[in-house]
Amino acid sequence: MSIVWKIIRIIGLYVVSFIACVIIAAIALDSLPDALEVFFALFAPIAFVWWYEKRRSARVAETTGPEKLRSRAFSRKVRASTNSGPDQPGQFDPDFGKVAQTAAEAVRRSAELLGRSDQEEELSRQAKTPTRDSPDRSQGRHQGWVPRGQLVTIAGRTIDGMVYVGKPPRIGSTHLGESCRAYIDPSLSVAQVGSDRNGVNMPYWPGYSSIPAVCRATYLDWLAGGRQDGTIDPGYMFLFFYGLERRYLVEQPTEDEKQEIVAEVERLKTLFSHNHSAQRYLGEFLNIARAAAMGGFSTDDPTLKQAILENRSWDLPILLKLALGGIISEGEALDSEWVLLWLLCHPERRLRTPAERCDEEFRALFKLKFGALHPDGLKVRAPRKMLTMTYRAASSEFTCSVNLSAKSGRKAQIPDVTDLRSPVQKAQKIADDAMDELDKFSRFLGRNQDSRGSIEAQALLPAELWGLFPSEELEELKDWAREQVAAGGLVPALDVISRLEGETPEKLGKRNLIGAADALARIGFGLAPDPRFSLRGPKIDEPVVIFELGEPVEQLEDVSPAYLTELFELALATFVAHADSKIVEAERRALREKIDAVSGLSELERKRLHANLEWYLDVPPDMSWLRSKLKDADTEHHLALRAAVVAIAHADSVIQSEEVACIEKIYKALGIDAGLVYADLHAGDVLDGPVRVKAAEAEAPGEQIPDEPKAKVASLDRARIAAIRDDTERVSSVLGEIFSTDEDVSDEVIAEHALSSSMAGLDPKHAMLVEQIIQREHWTDDEFEEIVGKQGLMPSGALEVVNEWAFDKFDEALLDEYDGYDVSPDIADTLRAEMAKGD
Repeated sequence: MSIVWKIIRIIGLYVVSFIACVIIAAIALDSLPDALEVFFALFAPIAFVWWYEKRRSARVAETTGPEKLRSRAFSRKVRASTNSGPDQPGQFDPDFGKVAQTAAEAVRRSAELLGRSDQEEELSRQAKTPTRDSPDRSQGRHQGWVPRGQLVTIAGRTIDGMVYVGKPPRIGSTHLGESCRAYIDPSLSVAQVGSDRNGVNMPYWPGYSSIPAVCRATYLDWLAGGRQDGTIDPGYMFLFFYGLERRYLVEQPTEDEKQEIVAEVERLKTLFSHNHSAQRYLGEFLNIARAAAMGGFSTDDPTLKQAILENRSWDLPILLKLALGGIISEGEALDSEWVLLWLLCHPERRLRTPAERCDEEFRALFKLKFGALHPDGLKVRAPRKMLTMTYRAASSEFTCSVNLSAKSGRKAQIPDVTDLRSPVQKAQKIADDAMDELDKFSRFLGRNQDSRGSIEAQALLPAELWGLFPSEELEELKDWAREQVAAGGLVPALDVISRLEGETPEKLGKRNLIGAADALARIGFGLAPDPRFSLRGPKIDEPVVIFELGEPVEQLEDVSPAYLTELFELALATFVAHADSKIVEAERRALREKIDAVSGLSELERKRLHANLEWYLDVPPDMSWLRSKLKDADTEHHLALRAAVVAIAHADSVIQSEEVACIEKIYKALGIDAGLVYADLHAGDVLDGPVRVKAAEAEAPGEQIPDEPKAKVASLDRARIAAIRDDTERVSSVLGEIFSTDEDVSDEVIAEHALSSSMAGLDPKHAMLVEQIIQREHWTDDEFEEIVGKQGLMPSGALEVVNEWAFDKFDEALLDEYDGYDVSPDIADTLRAEMAKGD
């Protein structure tokens, strides 16, 4: 660059001298022949430039510390001076007699300024050397870097070094005319008060020479205050950082000074931890600084992995590329920690909440699963592309490269792992499995943030982690559950929840019961009624049934359609059986045999159905609850229900009057003519005649009672019933819909619906969906798909829109996928309150 500036200086001097000589020749030498005038105008400037450069070289040789940047600055000053002011040669005096004098004066002033520039160079060199009287403080003129410990005063503000001070040099040919951003130019004006802490007047890429005077004052105040204020606009921090990166990477100071700069950048990174740009740019500098200082680095250094994780951004951290490439180049296999770190830093990673909320458990489970699949580590084939480390300065003023070393410390070409996909895909598969197994544990912690380590939380951990996260309370829970099963299995529901959650809840909700059932299932015990699929759950003063599953179960929600249908029919069957206020052994036996006769059930599902049957038989049903659920059922639902209750009534081959009355209540709740009860009961293979109460005995002969002729009566369509009952999946969906409280929403209602301010940011369809969602604490997958479909939306898209809106408004998701969709109670309460106020 010095050669370029020298050429520019020579050209500038020649142009100025040529103009002056042309003026002199035209005025003072007009009497000479034209050829002489041309000769003078062309060669006199050449002679002058040669004389000046020779003289300048002699003076530079006499000094011990020449400063080329200063020389260039003053050469530009000369050109500026010769082209401005009242004596500017381009401005001709109307009096032609004074023109020659003006031109000659311009040449003389140029020579004086050029001589003065050399004197300024010498003064600048002397000013950089502290005097004996003031070794640590200098108010003289500076040019260049001021190290830590050397005080410098700018505009009345004293700064403890680590800054560039002086006339800013120009940056290379691509930035011609742009001053170095980091230089503090003492000659520029500074406001009395630095009042722009928020950086209102700061540009995106600030430079001290280009920012307003009030910003300079604010910046100098921040420097004078020890750079301790992390609430100031990050632009001021970046202006200071531009100097640190230039000093470290361009000027290559001593190792001690490099360590000082790295420590200062680490401090600034912590101070501005709230700013993403600061974390990114400062992190990239720290990565390149560590890489440059690593030499023969060790991948066993625990601080290295933490530093990589803290400085991850939109691309793989350079330190991670260097470490992975070094391991691969040595032919070694990657262990679980490096593979997981690779995934965590990869821009295409897909990590869900469990990986963040349960970080320690996630890492432990990932390590176990990785070890099972790759006991000797993961071997990765070295890619052909080699790694190059290039750092682009945050100031955009320079770029630099760093020499690389392999793990052994020798100079080597290191493979570039940036484009490798297979190892990341394998890691993602392991991570997905781990997150799936931690999902319930994570959701429990999300709802109960202070319950980590509780019995229920511990029970929800995957069984593989129990050895790594032992719990004496969990073993005590197993012993307690065995005692309850031995005592008959009936336990007050409140006692179960209190033991698992560690506190007594004010009310018993579905979420409490699901959590308890999942926790018990993890240690091999079940809970009835089934909180996910039962028609109703226990009240706070009612018992539950605890039973042995035979083995730990992690996914209670995975059941067959046959299970759902049979569970529904058991609920209705026991409702009819309770009609006469007593359960006879024949009814119990018939219902048990009914469970055993159902095909398509696993042994685990049969155990669960038997336990649910015991609860239904021991806990009387609530007719008012059933009536509220059945009142909105449609014709197809009516047919399925009528078939179910009629089959139940015939279960013990004896139809009691109380059972008939109970069925009549069910029909009335459905809005069906109660007179159809008898027609339905007499349909099929049951004869429409006297019901046998007891076996006939021989008596005196009398008249024989004739059979009544068979008559066509309104009855169930047996073929239709058989078709529905044979299709168990259809039955479960049809009957299950009865217990949904959703109502259809027409397009006209959506169009007429006025958005309240509480729903600002949502379109009418999504607003109507949110209003419907917050009415319940939980929605099953099918229920959610149904209410979303009624709005003409897709489930995945609606979930994303609603949760993004909730994050913007409440900094939390409204819906959490947990065996369906859990609704955030805090957001729901807030929205309902706002809607109640008419917002």
